Amino acid sequence: MVDLWDVRREYTQGRLDEATAAADPLTQFHAWFEDYRASDPLEPNIMTVATVDAQGQPWQRVLLLKAYDPQGFVFFTNYDSHKGQHLGDDGLACLHFFWLEKERQVQIQGRVEKLPRSDSEQYFHSRPRDSQLGAWASQQSRPIADRAALEQSFEAVRERFEGQQVPLPDYWGGYRVRPQRMEFWQGGAHRLHDRLEYVQNGEQWVKQRLNP
Repeated sequence: MVDLWDVRREYTQGRLDEATAAADPLTQFHAWFEDYRASDPLEPNIMTVATVDAQGQPWQRVLLLKAYDPQGFVFFTNYDSHKGQHLGDDGLACLHFFWLEKERQVQIQGRVEKLPRSDSEQYFHSRPRDSQLGAWASQQSRPIADRAALEQSFEAVRERFEGQQVPLPDYWGGYRVRPQRMEFWQGGAHRLHDRLEYVQNGEQWVKQRLNP
C-alpha cells in the first residue's frame, strides 16, 4: 500500500455563508465562475460529467462546458458514445467543477435533454474545421485497431468534404443539464468546509447549509 496519509493542505482562502450567498444558484455559479476565469486558468470551463449505465455502473469523464444560462448547462458530444447511450433522450447526469486554486467545488445534478438540432449546428460550425472533421472520423467509444487507423479515417473524411462545408453528423450534438440540485463547497480550515445546497422546489430554490 502506498501511504498518502501525510499528503494534506489547509484550505484558508475564503468563506461561504448562507446569509450572503445568492438566492439563486445560477447567480452564485456565475459569480464563482467569473472569479475563477479571471485567475487565467488553463481550462476555465473544464468539468467532470458523471452518468450511470443500464447496469447501474457509474462513469465519469472530463468535458468542457460550452454555455450556461437560467435554463441549464450545455455540453456537446457524440450521441453514440458511452455517455450518449447512458443519457438517451431524457436522462440524468451530475456535473462537477473543481477549482483548486480557489479551494472551491460546485456540483450540479439534474435532468438532461438534447438541444434542438439548429443549436447544435450553430455550435458545430463555430468549431475549427479539423474538429468538425474529427467528429466524422471518430466512432467515439468504439474499438479501433490502432492510431494509424484513426488517422486514416481522418484523412478519408478530409478528402470527402474537401471544398465544401462540413455537415453536422446526425449522431453528434448538444445536451442541456437542467439543474434540480446544486451544491457549492468552499474549503475551510481544520476540514470545517462550507457547503451550501440549493434544491429546486417548483419555481423556487431552497437554500440550506450542510455539515462538511
